[in-house]
Amino acid sequence: MSGSALRLAVELDGEGAHPAAWRRAAHSPDQFLTPRRVAHVAAVAENAGFTLVTLDDGVLPPDAAPNPVGRIGAVERAAFVAASTSTIGIAPVVPVTYAEPFHVAGQLASLDHISAGRAGWVVAEEDRPEAARVWGRPLVADAVARARESRDGVEVARALWDSWEDDAVIRSVATSRYLDRDRLHYIDFTGETYAVKGPAIVPRPPQGQLVVLGRPDTVPADRLDVALVAGRDLTTVATSAAAAGAPLAFAEVEVALDTPDATGAQRLADLERHAPWPDRGRLRLTGSAARLVALLEELREFVDGVRLHPLVLDEDLPVLSREVLPALVERRLLARPLPGTTLRSALGLRRPANRFAAAAVREETR
Repeated sequence: MSGSALRLAVELDGEGAHPAAWRRAAHSPDQFLTPRRVAHVAAVAENAGFTLVTLDDGVLPPDAAPNPVGRIGAVERAAFVAASTSTIGIAPVVPVTYAEPFHVAGQLASLDHISAGRAGWVVAEEDRPEAARVWGRPLVADAVARARESRDGVEVARALWDSWEDDAVIRSVATSRYLDRDRLHYIDFTGETYAVKGPAIVPRPPQGQLVVLGRPDTVPADRLDVALVAGRDLTTVATSAAAAGAPLAFAEVEVALDTPDATGAQRLADLERHAPWPDRGRLRLTGSAARLVALLEELREFVDGVRLHPLVLDEDLPVLSREVLPALVERRLLARPLPGTTLRSALGLRRPANRFAAAAVREETR
């Protein structure tokens, strides 16, 4: 981890990290939910050299807040982005507090097939009581119970992704057989609140296991590939990353950058007239591209990557792509994904063996 080149992710939900970001968007509000908009921001991120884009989500519709945000479902947006890109990883936020892990696993496996192995999953929680009513489910009221649902949901998904061995699909015209049923497996999961028998209805993903990202305080480290760590200062981030326990750790950083037309502080002050930028306990940089480059160079001593949350996508993303990432490349501080590679490969993660096939091999060698 220490001193290695960074992998950069960027959150592309809405118009930016600030709830009033839409007021400074470079397009009319009616273009916000169009396919062209989604494709545009993803293309900018891919061409800039980001390893990964994440797409936030939530089951609840826009409320009566001063700056409501509408959105298309994250998995649907991710599928569209997968079809319009070729290199960058795509990780939608999908909570499993109330969603059926069986269906979530199938959706995400399909996304990995569509993207030729570039899919990830940001595990999150539905913590608002209204979400339970939308799902028609009993309320999962406390943090411990929500963490349990996330833990079990990830375990079920990972088991289902292994429920098809890599060579389960045989497509034999001569024998009229499509599947080798001996290479499909029941997962027989039993948790505290539900049970899942399996197998999945989608073949094993190209990556074997999708890249799973999440906060280590809500998902056990042994179920994560990337721990998303927060902290308002470098010391806290470094401590959290060291304690995360996952193979990789990414720091969460919010940015309001200086642009040719206004400083980051001026842009932020303009938006703060309409709504405050919520404090989510993350590092926050307001200032020049050079200051962000310096911060990222410091962070690479403690983390493997950084997920950036730009104040306003239309204003900050161009600065990131024209000034920040090129400066990191020049200093050999950035690891850019290569064409034809999977997200796991781009992150330096190995493709895991299928648990059922590995168990059969161990049994044969006894």
